[in-house]
Amino acid sequence: MSATLIKDVKSKFLDTFGEEPLLVFSPGRINIIGEHTDYNDGFVFPAAVDKGIAAAIQKSDTGSCCAYAVDKESKVEFELDKIKPQHEGAWVNYVFGVVAEIQNRNKVIGDFNIVFKGDIPGGAGMSSSAALENSVVFGLNELFELGLSKHEMILISQKAEHNYVGVKCGIMDQYASMFGIKNNALHLDCRTVESKPYEIDFKDHQLMLINTNVKHSLSDSAYNDRRSACESISELLGVKALRDATEADLETIIDKVTPANYQKALYVIQENARTLKAAKAIEDGDLETLGKLIYQSHDGLSNQYKVSCDELDFLVEQAKKNKHVLGARMMGGGFGGCTINLVAKNEAKAFAETASKAYLKKFDKECSVYFIELSQGTHVVK
Repeated sequence: MSATLIKDVKSKFLDTFGEEPLLVFSPGRINIIGEHTDYNDGFVFPAAVDKGIAAAIQKSDTGSCCAYAVDKESKVEFELDKIKPQHEGAWVNYVFGVVAEIQNRNKVIGDFNIVFKGDIPGGAGMSSSAALENSVVFGLNELFELGLSKHEMILISQKAEHNYVGVKCGIMDQYASMFGIKNNALHLDCRTVESKPYEIDFKDHQLMLINTNVKHSLSDSAYNDRRSACESISELLGVKALRDATEADLETIIDKVTPANYQKALYVIQENARTLKAAKAIEDGDLETLGKLIYQSHDGLSNQYKVSCDELDFLVEQAKKNKHVLGARMMGGGFGGCTINLVAKNEAKAFAETASKAYLKKFDKECSVYFIELSQGTHVVK
């Protein structure tokens, strides 16, 4: 967590509203393995990271509320009883959505002011939206003593995203951001919404993200399309979700589905199994096996689930050429964003430089590199 970020929102709050705020930090997240398994009731393996959203929040006595997005230099005043979704893409929908969902639970909040700022790179697929939602619900819960549990808070954040932002996301992002544990990844069962923390000793390796700095416009429609394909195959199989299906089950309906959808479902079943194997590899301290599983995950996302893109595939190919990288894959919804790489610490910088140079040459575009630590979930900053 960046101390400058906290200092910035605090001083901005003092300048704007003239009083001491409550300070909350809510982290972004990475996902080590288990992509597109969450909405199939499957397993995912996320971890909170040391980049996120800092929020300063305090009660207001002016008869209205004010939200201030420092990064966007944008301020919105509103009244609690007149909240409704704004135009698509408006940042304030994240704040309004959380407030509306708290009120839907018959919890009473008073007027408040909030100032927030983040250091999660935009479009990197590290869930800045979940971090923002969590910082708002966590701050309001503290401020107005609402007595919400962390589980209730993440459901409020998820509903805000569904109903105000219009993205039918799974629970992983909100969960990882809220429940993160330093140096741990969370093996999360998306059906029971319970997780087991795994402390990861990366030994002489570390995680590194490379952002393609592209976002292809396919992403939202493709996401909804993948989701409905998975749901229709579950229905054909007579199971609640693909999490309950085996490869053998899938073979029984091979002539009833298109080859493309067959591959998508097969990917989900295999990826779910990979997250269980990854948990064992981490327990055994076997980073080589973990790396292989990460490469397999990318292969499935690219060739079976078809949510990758040339830029992501290129960066993974760069990783494969380097013996110091144990594993790499695209991370997040796809069609852009980051690759996650498990790379030897003393070779990470050299790999970053080689990959960046090759990427620039191939796409005439810069990529960005981030080094991250696994950190604590949403919390009050003293």
